[in-house]
Amino acid sequence: MMLKRIYFLIGFISVAIMGFAQENQTQTQLKLKQLLEKKAEYHRLTNGEQDGYRIKIHFGADREKAKAVRLKFQQKYADISTIEDYQQPNFVVLVGDFKTKLEAVEILKKIQSEFPSSFIVKGKIRGK
Repeated sequence: MMLKRIYFLIGFISVAIMGFAQENQTQTQLKLKQLLEKKAEYHRLTNGEQDGYRIKIHFGADREKAKAVRLKFQQKYADISTIEDYQQPNFVVLVGDFKTKLEAVEILKKIQSEFPSSFIVKGKIRGK
């Protein structure tokens, strides 16, 4: 008789634990789904841009000079993105989309011998 009660109690506890675990897993899946939806909505609202860093390798009033600097950089560092922008009154060439300043510093050290006036700027970057 006592053995039956122990088996019943063990069975009851096992069923309760499995039910709790399944409910907890369902809640976790719902939270994960909500977070993914929020991230997707944020991505849509910000056009995929986020805070980060770029390196400004050129700025000046001469548009052709900016194009030449950009082309020179692209030929040497094809794997790093470049942007030519107009920030009145200058034409600016920015390179990279770095999430951290440390990433930008690494590339800055690599390119500074060829682009000695380059420096890191904070701004919106394309999310990866």
